[in-house]
Parts: sequence; C-alpha cells; structure tokens
Amino acid sequence: MEPFYFKSYEKVIGKASDVNELEREMGRLVREDPACVEWHLKQGHLVNWLNYIGERGLAEMLKGVSNPKEALSRIVEYRAMTPRREQRRKGRSKKFNI
Repeated sequence: MEPFYFKSYEKVIGKASDVNELEREMGRLVREDPACVEWHLKQGHLVNWLNYIGERGLAEMLKGVSNPKEALSRIVEYRAMTPRREQRRKGRSKKFNI
C-alpha cells in the first residue's frame, strides 16, 4: 500500500505508512503546520487513504472532522482500542498519492 503524503504547496512535509506513523506525523504537524492537516481533512484525503489501507473504522471516526487537534485525538482513541496485531497487519503499505 502506498503511504500518505502530507503536502503543503506541492512540497511533501510529512509521510505516514500506517496508523502508528499517522499518529506520530499528525502530532508533529498539528504543532508545526496545522493548516496543512486541516486542508487534508477538509478535502477528505485522510479518510480516503484510511479506507484504501483498510482502516475503515478510523476513516468513519474522522469523517466530517476538520479540526486537526480533534482528528489527532480520535486517532489516539482509535489506536488505544485497536489490538496491536491488527494494526501491524493493516500497516503493510502500497503507494497512494494525493
């Protein structure tokens, strides 16, 4: 599966290959460039990518969320309730561009 690329003005500023990396990158970007995260949320890019990698539960939790801090909070909540083995299995990556 393809990783998710956080882009700001055509420049890649972050990359996530699975939900673990998504949480880590979102945490960093919420502090460094929240407008970038907000744009990807509003455009539905994260929800589309999560569906693509089979993380439908998290995709549902993020539908309609445009606030970066709220999205990060939901990702943290999702990871806390998802068994580690399932996260690793779903975390194998192909390529996916937005």
